Amino acid sequence: MLLEYFQMIDKVVAFEGDPGRLTAHSTVPAESTVFEGHFPGMPIVPGVLLVETMAQAGGFMIIGRSGFSVMPFLMSVDKAKMRDFVKPETELVVEAELLHEGSGFAVTKGKITSAGKTLADCQLKYRTIPFDQTPLADVIRKRASEIGLDALA
Repeated sequence: MLLEYFQMIDKVVAFEGDPGRLTAHSTVPAESTVFEGHFPGMPIVPGVLLVETMAQAGGFMIIGRSGFSVMPFLMSVDKAKMRDFVKPETELVVEAELLHEGSGFAVTKGKITSAGKTLADCQLKYRTIPFDQTPLADVIRKRASEIGLDALA
């Protein structure tokens, strides 16, 4: 996990295109400039970055499910709950599950756990756009390869 670069997923460990599930792992770094202000003396991962982590897992699930043909863009976050503090060096399991897909939109359920305890969860809505209508295909394919999604999809 590179917080400063919004690279929240370290590795995809499971992917099922149908019905639409993805499990990823991430380790919160021991040190990050994010922790300098959040909070001095008590570093915790900001909730917005936990939401981003779930959004990336859901996004990669949608990308893999589509066979790398659409790019998901986060549109809304609903029912987000931060259930406990996430501290440096925490090992995270990040899950994404497809709830709905169609008409250029997708909805997923995201969840982050550690040692079997739920730390955060939410529902996410994405707008999906064909890769040929965005300049992102090469960047996303490279990142998917780095985290192992291309080998599972």
